[in-house]
Amino acid sequence: QVQLGESGGGLVQAGGSLRLSCAASGRTFNSYAMGWFRQAPGKEREFVAAVNWSGGSTYYADSVKGRFTISRDNAKNTVYLQMNSLKPEDTAVYYCAARYYSGSYLLQSEGLYDYWGQGTQVTVSS
Repeated sequence: QVQLGESGGGLVQAGGSLRLSCAASGRTFNSYAMGWFRQAPGKEREFVAAVNWSGGSTYYADSVKGRFTISRDNAKNTVYLQMNSLKPEDTAVYYCAARYYSGSYLLQSEGLYDYWGQGTQVTVSS
């Protein structure tokens, strides 16, 4: 099992940047595929980005492509989401998620993830 904890959220003006971190417990972090999701008020949770077990492959939702970067540091058991050029529509609670999987697919569906963090609020003001 793995426990996840997000940090780094906050209030930022449009055009600004934030970096979210997700720290994971356990000794087999490098066997987990990781993802970031977000949920805005009144909306369903949606996929943001995914990274494979090694960090060598990534995938993004079209809405964040070119602005957000997902990465991981397996030595630190941490996955990151660098968010640049933030827009008011990026306002949401951001969640990291994990699945014990070291295959080649990048997981985009929330139903494929087994472990979730508690979320961190990101608010982008116009």
